[in-house]
Amino acid sequence: MMKQFNLNQKLGFGLLLGLFLFAILVGWLSPYSIDQQDLAHRLLTPDAKHWFGTDHFGRDMMTRLASAITLSFSLGVLCVLSASVLGVTLGVCAAWAGGRVEQGLDILVNILLALPGLVLVLLLSAIAPGSFLMMYLAISLVQWVEYYRVTRAITRTLMDSPERQVSVMMGFGKWYQFKRHIWPAVAPSVFTMAAFGGANAILMMASLGFVAVGIQPPLAELGLMSVELFPFYVEAPWVLAQPLLVVALLVLGFQLLAGASRESLNSAN
Repeated sequence: MMKQFNLNQKLGFGLLLGLFLFAILVGWLSPYSIDQQDLAHRLLTPDAKHWFGTDHFGRDMMTRLASAITLSFSLGVLCVLSASVLGVTLGVCAAWAGGRVEQGLDILVNILLALPGLVLVLLLSAIAPGSFLMMYLAISLVQWVEYYRVTRAITRTLMDSPERQVSVMMGFGKWYQFKRHIWPAVAPSVFTMAAFGGANAILMMASLGFVAVGIQPPLAELGLMSVELFPFYVEAPWVLAQPLLVVALLVLGFQLLAGASRESLNSAN
């Protein structure tokens, strides 16, 4: 599988794998909990006891970063899986059925596209601040539209292809036609959108933390950690830099893993 990756994709995969292993290993081995406070040792510089230092409550930064990375990965993967499955399924159904089914789905998609994605996520998340479930549902609701549009466009071009027509005449069912003709054509675009979608989900989660409607204390989340540590950027700039750097690395890893140009997706639309 890795042999099919280009250099950028290998770098992105390695970066994400390194962050994931860091989060898992620190979560297992750290002697601290994410909410364990030690006010006598606030804003410590990195040392042998606290490798990444401590925050304004004396909590271990490495432990909190590991927990925040795990949370970001969880949300990104769940959103990508849900949005891709829903978008691909509805896209294929719309192109296959046509008529009122396609018209109805187009109306729904146009309604969702009328609102900026981040604004819609913000509105839905504000209904239940701190709810991981609501955040997941809101981001997935926004992201499935792109999968739908690309899948429908590709599937529509394949409906009258000679290869599919031969399968129809030979009596093969719809599931076989999907596996044999549609999915191989759709898969590269889906994987590319999934990588971009993972990055966008992490950015949206961090953005919600910036405006205090995302994950709430004492849980560790990268956007929330940045907001909490911002008042101490002069006194302890290293603690503020850590969550910002992790967000940048996560997004960079997903962007490199995508490996396809946005022009290829735009041409499918």
